[in-house]
Amino acid sequence: MTHAISGNMLSIRRRFGRQTVNAKNDEQRQPSQRVRELFRTAAIKMQEHSIEIAQEMWEAGQRSLGAGALTEDPILSEVDRLFTRSILNHWLMANIDDPGCPVKLEMIADARNYARDLAFRGLDVSDIGPWRAAQRVGWSAWLRFCFDTTDDKDLLRELVEVSGNSLGDSLDESRSTIVAYIEEARAELNEGPEVERLATLQLLLRGAPITRPRAEAQLGYALTGHHLAAIIWADSFDQPAGLEQAAELVMRASGAQRRLTLVAGTATLWTWMPVNRVPSRTELDEIVAQIPTVRIAVGRPAHDVNGFRRSHLDAATAQGLLTRLRSRCRAVRFEDVQLICLLTNDLAEARQFIADTLGGLATAEPVLRETARVYIAEQFNISKTADRLFAHRNTIDRRLARVDELLPRPLAQNSAAVDTALALVQLQTGE
Repeated sequence: MTHAISGNMLSIRRRFGRQTVNAKNDEQRQPSQRVRELFRTAAIKMQEHSIEIAQEMWEAGQRSLGAGALTEDPILSEVDRLFTRSILNHWLMANIDDPGCPVKLEMIADARNYARDLAFRGLDVSDIGPWRAAQRVGWSAWLRFCFDTTDDKDLLRELVEVSGNSLGDSLDESRSTIVAYIEEARAELNEGPEVERLATLQLLLRGAPITRPRAEAQLGYALTGHHLAAIIWADSFDQPAGLEQAAELVMRASGAQRRLTLVAGTATLWTWMPVNRVPSRTELDEIVAQIPTVRIAVGRPAHDVNGFRRSHLDAATAQGLLTRLRSRCRAVRFEDVQLICLLTNDLAEARQFIADTLGGLATAEPVLRETARVYIAEQFNISKTADRLFAHRNTIDRRLARVDELLPRPLAQNSAAVDTALALVQLQTGE
C-alpha cells in the first residue's frame, strides 16, 4: 500500500502503555490462550469487511500524498490499492490461522514491477505521512473489532498490545521490502542503456537547467518548433501489449513523420511528436477500438523547450483525471477536459456539482444526456440536433422536454453548467 501504512507503531504502543521503539528487540511473550481466541475472532470479523477497510486506508494514503504521479498515474495508483488490500488481508488471514504469530508478508505479484516504475520516475516510499494516514484508518477499524470482542479490561489490554506489536512489525517489513525492491530496480536501471535519456528527460520535465544542445544530443530529438505529447498505457502490468503500435498510430493521426518515445514504466509509454495538430476524438477512439488493451491521453501542442514540457504535463493531467474519476473512457484530449480538470480537484465538490446541476438527468437514460449535449453543441438548433443523432425532430422535442423535467433549472437557463456536468458524467461512465 504505497506510502499507505506506516511501519511506525510507536504512537499506538505508547497509547496503551508500552513504549517500544522496535518490538523485535523486546522479549516477546506468547499471548494467553483466551487472547489468542479473541485475536482470531476480531480478525475474522474484520476480514469480512476487509475490502471496504482497505479501500478507506488506500484513500487516506492517497489524500495525504496530494497531487502527483503516485495518485494520478493509473498503474501506480491501482497497484497501490491492490498492495494495501494484499497486506491487510495477509495479516488478517495469518492471525486467523495462528493468532499472534510472526507474520511474513507476501507481496502482490506486481510488487517488483511497481517498484521498478517508482524507481524509473525517481520516486520512493520515504514519505512517512501517507503510511501513517492509512495506518490510522486501519488501526481505528481494528480497535473497533477488538472492543467488540470483550468487556474484560485486562484481556482487552493484552489483545491491543499483542495485535499492535504484530501489526507494527508486519508493516515495518512490508515497507522495508518495497524499499529493497526499489533499490534493486535503481541498480538495474543505472546499468541500462536508457539511463542518460531518462535523466535528461527528468531534468526537462522538472524545468531544471540543461542546455538545449546537450538535451537534444541525449534525446536524439530537436526541441525547436511545436511539440505534441501523448501518454499511452495499459490497464495493468499484465496487459502491456499494443503500446508501441498505439504510439505509432497516434503519430500518424497527428500527421507526424517521427517521434520521441520513452518507456516510462512496465505498462506505460511517453511520446512526443514535432507537430501542431491534435488527433480528433474520432481518430483516438478508432485507435483504442483497434487496440482495446491501451488507453491514451493527449496534451495540447506547445512551442519550444517549455512547450515540450507543457504538452506532457497536459497529457499527464488528463490521464490523472481519468484516474481520479475511475473513468472507463479510453482516450482523452486535454483540450476537451481542461475545465473538468479544474473542477475535479475536489471530487466531493465535483459530485455535488453534478447533483445540483443535473438532478435526475444524472442517472437518466444515456440517450437523454447525449441529446442534451448535442443540442447545446448545435446552438439549440433542433433540426441540426436531429440530423446528428439520426432522429426525427419530434423525437428530439420529446427528449428535450423530458430533459427539462429532470433538470433543476431549464436547459436554456443553465446550458454552460449543464454541458460541463454532462461532460463529467460522460467521463465517469465512458458513455
